[in-house]
Amino acid sequence: MDEEYDVIVLGTGLTECILSGIMSVNGKKVLHMDRNPYYGGESSSITPLEELYKRFSLPDTPPESMGRGRDWNVDLIPKFLMANGQLVKMLLYTEVTRYLDFKVVEGSFVYKGGKIYKVPSTETEALASNLMGMFEKRRFRKFLVFVANFDENDPKTFEGVDPKTTTMRDVYKKFDLGQDVIDFTGHALALYRTDDYLDVPCLETINRIKLYSESLARYGKSPYLYPLYGLGELPQGFARLSAIYGGTYMLNKPVDEIVMEGGKVIGVKSEGEVARCKQLICDPSYIPDRVRKAGQVIRVICIVSHPIKNTNDANSCQIIIPQNQVNRNSDIYVCMISYAHNVAAQGKYIAIVSTTVETSEPENEIEPALELLEPIDQKFVAISDLYEPTDDGTESQIFASRSYDATTHFETTCNDIKDIYKRMTGSDFDFENMKRKQNDVFGEDEQ
Repeated sequence: MDEEYDVIVLGTGLTECILSGIMSVNGKKVLHMDRNPYYGGESSSITPLEELYKRFSLPDTPPESMGRGRDWNVDLIPKFLMANGQLVKMLLYTEVTRYLDFKVVEGSFVYKGGKIYKVPSTETEALASNLMGMFEKRRFRKFLVFVANFDENDPKTFEGVDPKTTTMRDVYKKFDLGQDVIDFTGHALALYRTDDYLDVPCLETINRIKLYSESLARYGKSPYLYPLYGLGELPQGFARLSAIYGGTYMLNKPVDEIVMEGGKVIGVKSEGEVARCKQLICDPSYIPDRVRKAGQVIRVICIVSHPIKNTNDANSCQIIIPQNQVNRNSDIYVCMISYAHNVAAQGKYIAIVSTTVETSEPENEIEPALELLEPIDQKFVAISDLYEPTDDGTESQIFASRSYDATTHFETTCNDIKDIYKRMTGSDFDFENMKRKQNDVFGEDEQ
C-alpha cells in the first residue's frame, strides 16, 4: 500500500478492468482495489444461487427444483458481445480470449403486434420473413444491398445520399420502407433504443447496420456471442492481463478517502495507509460527489424452466421490443441464456428483461416482456440509478466510468473506455496499444 503508483483503479467492473489491463500493458505501475470480496462490481455474475436470493433479500432459499446452487452464475447486467464489435477486438488484441470460451447466441427476435419474429438480417432471410409483405421485401432487400455496398470514402456508392447531411428518415423514404420495417431496422439491426436517430445524418446508422451484418456473417446464427460461465468472466480475464504485466490486486479493501492536494488526486487512503498515485480510475460508487444521476434502468432476472415460445426452442436469444410497439420512448430488451452456457442448472433458463425507466411504475413498463416469458419460476427485480461523471478529470486527474446502460451489447461501454483513455493520455485510443508486449513478466508460453 505505501508505494507510489502511476494509476490506482477503484472497483473491478468491466470498464475498470479493461483500462487497468491496457495501462499495465503500456508499462504503467497499477494498483487495483475493490471494496467487495469478489470481482466485477456492478457487472459481476452471482454464484451460488443462494447468494442471489440473499442479494435480493428474498425470505426463502431456492427450492430443490432449482438444482445445485453452485451450478448457477447469474449476471446482474445482461449484455451480449457483437461478434465483430469493439469488445471482441479488445479481447483478441490483448489475447484475453485464451482465458474464455464463447458460444454464439442462437437468434435475435423482434416484437410486432404481440408476437415475436426472427430478425431478418440476410437477403435470404428477408425474403422468407413474415414481417413484411411481398413488395416490401423487395424494397428492403434493395436497402440492405445499398447498405452493404456503402463506403463513406467512395461517392460512387452513395446513390444520391449524402452521409453527412441526409437524415435516416429520408433514406427510408428513398427506399419507400414502411413503419414496421423502419422499426426493426432502427431497433433490431442498428440497435437504437429510441427514435431520435431518424432526424440526424445517416452515416452512423448505416455503419451500425454494417456492424450487425458483419457480426452476423462471422457465425451465421446471430451477431452475438456470450461467454461460458457468465459475463463475470470478462473483468477477471482483463484483471489477469493486468497482473501478468505487474498490476497489484487487492479485493475486500475498504476505501476510506481519496486524498487530494491543490484540487488534484495524490493518493487513496485505506485502513490507515495511503497509496500514492498520479491518476485515478473508478466507478461512480467511489466518488458520489463527482457524478450526476442521468436516469434509471430496471432489470428483472427471471428463472424459467422452458425456452421462450416462438424462438424454435433456442437455448439463448435476444428479443427486442421496439418502443413504437408498446407506446414508449425507449425499447425493452430480453436477453436469454441457459444451462448450455454453464450459468444455470440442467434444463433451466435465465431471461433478463431490461429497459430505461420512464414512469413512476417501472414494473408495469416491462409487462409486455414478462408476458412472453410466462410461466416464470422466480423473479428478481432491480432498479438502478445511472450515473455519469460531472468531472472530466483534466484538473483532478480522477476519471470516473459511466454506469452500464440498458443496451444489450458492449459498444457503449467500449466508447466510454476509449473516451477515458483519451482524457488520461491525451492521445486517441488505438487498438494497437493493447497488444501484448514481449516483456510478459510471468510469461504464459506454457498455456
